[in-house]
Order: sequence, then C-alpha cells, then structure tokens
Amino acid sequence: MVCDLDKKVLDKLREIVGDDNVLVGNDINEEYAHDESLVIKGCLPEVVVKPGSVEEVSSILRLANERCIPVTPRGGGTGLCGGCVAHMGGILLSLERMNKIVEIDDENHVAVVEAGVMLSDLYKAADERGLSYPVYPGEETATVGGNIATNAGGMMAVKYGVTRHFVLGLEAVLPTGEVITTGGKYVKASSGYDLTQLLVGSEGTLAVITKVILKLVPCSKARTTLFAAFKSLANGVKAVPAILKSGKTPLIIEFLDKVGLEGMERYTGIKVPISQFARSEAEAFILIVLEGENQTEVQEDAEVVCDVCMKNGAIDVFIPSTGRAEKELLELREKSFYAARDAGATYLVDVVVPRSMIPKFMEQVKEISERYMTTISGAGHTGDGNIHLAIIEQDANKLSAIVKEIYSIGKILGGTISAEHGIGLEKREIFLQMEDKAKIELMRRIKKAFDPNNILNPGKIF
Repeated sequence: MVCDLDKKVLDKLREIVGDDNVLVGNDINEEYAHDESLVIKGCLPEVVVKPGSVEEVSSILRLANERCIPVTPRGGGTGLCGGCVAHMGGILLSLERMNKIVEIDDENHVAVVEAGVMLSDLYKAADERGLSYPVYPGEETATVGGNIATNAGGMMAVKYGVTRHFVLGLEAVLPTGEVITTGGKYVKASSGYDLTQLLVGSEGTLAVITKVILKLVPCSKARTTLFAAFKSLANGVKAVPAILKSGKTPLIIEFLDKVGLEGMERYTGIKVPISQFARSEAEAFILIVLEGENQTEVQEDAEVVCDVCMKNGAIDVFIPSTGRAEKELLELREKSFYAARDAGATYLVDVVVPRSMIPKFMEQVKEISERYMTTISGAGHTGDGNIHLAIIEQDANKLSAIVKEIYSIGKILGGTISAEHGIGLEKREIFLQMEDKAKIELMRRIKKAFDPNNILNPGKIF
C-alpha cells in the first residue's frame, strides 16, 4: 500500500477536526500503540485523529481514500487480538470524543448512542430508566463500537445472547466517505440484505461505526448466586443441560478449573468460602447467577438448581448470604484475564465448541499441557461453549505448536477459533489456514466491494 501522509494531509486533518485533535510525534501517547493482546507488539501510528462527529469521520475517510492512507478505527483499546493496532502506519482514528448517549427510549426499550460510549456509562444510563443492556463482556471501559466490531459476548450470553442480538440499527461511514444508516427502532424487517448484521463482527474492516441503536430489556428485580464444586469438569458440564431442562435459565453459567480459580484468588485476594474437602477434591467449579421478579422466586429457583447440581456430582454448593459476597464471586471471574496476565500468561485462547464437547476438549487440553510440560488454565462460559485458556509458555516455537493443536482440536470437535474476541492480527494466519477457502474468498470480495482501495483496518482478518 502506498501511503501519502505528508504535511498537506496533516494540515487538512487539522482543518477537519481542529489542531487539538490531531496528534503526531511525541504527542502520541503510548496507549495508542497497542490493545490488550499478549502477543501483538505495540506500534505507534503516524497520526492519531479524534473526530467529534459523523461529518468529520466522513471527511477523514474521504481524504484517506483519495490518498490511499491506512485508517485504523479504535474504541477503548480493550481488544485482545490486535484489532486496533495501526501496524501499517497511517491514521489511527480514535472515536473517544464520540461518546454521547443520544437517547434512552423507555417506550421502545432502545438506546441510541455514539460508538465511543463506554459500557459503564451505557449500563448506568439504562439502569436509571429501569432498563438494562445485558451484554456483559466483563470490561466496562470497552466501547459500544468496539463491542460491535468484534460481536462481543460475555457471561450473560447463555440467557440473552451476544452483541448482534441487541443491535437494531447503525450509522456508519464507508471507506469512501459515504454515510449509511441501517435498521431502526424495530425488532424485525425484511427489506433487502441485512447490512446491520454484516457490519457486526466485521472488526472495522468494512466501515467505521459512528452511532448505534441498541435493544434494551427491563431490569431484573432480584438475583442470587451459587458456586458449585465438582470432582470433574465432565460432571459440572453435565449439570448445565440438566439445569436448563429444569426450566431455570440462569443469567450466568461459568466454569473455572482449579488452576484458574487459585490464580484468580491470588490476584484478587478473594477467597471462595467452600469447604476444605471441596477445595482439595474438586477439579472444576461452576458459577451460576439466577435472576427473577422477586427474592422469593430466585431463592426457589436456587433450590432447584442446587438440587440439580448435587444430583450431577457436585461436592458442595456455596450460596453467598450477602450482596457483597455475591459481588466478590463475580469480581473473581471478571478478573480472570488480569489474573492470567499477572501469573505470566503468554497467550489467551478464545475458542468455542458445542457445550457437550467441553469435557472432551478440556481433557485433550490437559493432555497437551502434560505433553509439553506447560501450564494451561481454563475458564469459560459453560452455557454457550466458549472456553478461555491461559497458556504460560516462554518458548515461542513450543507456544506456537500448542496453540495450533488447541485450535485444531476445537475445530475437530465442531467449534471455531474465536467466540468473542475476533481475529484481528493475532489469529489471522491460523484463521486463513483453518477456515473454508470458499468462505475466505467470499469475504475478500465483500471487503473489496466496501473498501476498493483497502484503506480500512488493512491486514486484519485477511
């Protein structure tokens, strides 16, 4: 790609967004060089541009397209695959100024927000109106636009689904500078190709999302939490369909292995008060959160779920007696990434397999761990088969072999290499190796149709 980023371009960018919103040289903070990937090396962009409106985004992209300048969209920088790293230089397009909550429409149960809105701000604004945005990837400083770019999931996906299930419409700017709007404040339509869903999960390679219409749901009135210890992961996973068959659909069903739990406890300082027998004998733990209309209802549901767990091999089930204890259990799981990073993890796996295949997958992961004499700990969304593994291995060649084997096993068991983190730079090569070639070629043609000069997040996915 030929990049024409000269003084004239910089001057034009300053005309579009103002001097204070164009950063070059020493003015570029190191934070703009990377995301949270443990693998992708940081790379400072040539210029950081911070637009404040869709019109400014349009002007920037039109200029970049004319000059064939790479543009890397960036939200909160919390991604885990290098998706917002400007590894080809050019413009880093930060949407941090586009952070307005335009509307919380409590009649239609929707929110209209700009792409740079942080999840924490959206959660708060919706809650104040008695509504909830139930997509919870665990990092509240992430932005709505970034979540849409990767189709983020999270712990509540078992009940509510992932990001795409809540995106009703978008405002987006094409690489050529054209502004399009898709969808609206309605839940169904049959009017041509669904461009909304095409852009969800496209990782900033097709268009820059600037505004979003999101579906909201009423806030739950009561919650309760359970923490079940199982002798084996197979027993724990077996309990999940039994819980769902009981007619109780938990808000959250998460599993943690013993190594992962111990790491999270060390990092957070939170000690789960399960019995000493359970702590010594259990190899897997299931965190379950139930919600309902009132505390009586959720307590009755908790008794049913507790009984199901015990019938499926649980050694012990701990039910917190205070709201603080419940929050600590969730905090423990939320900090799994930071705990893994603090423990020296060198790679994070985000693989998904059919729920019933989790025990078989983890058995083979254990075999890989023993064969390579490498520590691999696991946690994941048991309800939807999304597994996160933290690998601690300093030898680059050994790490590469381990990662390939793990993803291959996931594929063989009917899964795929990313459930919610995306492809970005980190998984690009293995994605191209393992994905169906006809599908890859179709994706390339779609990319070409949207972005004929390949300026938008070039090198990501493909």
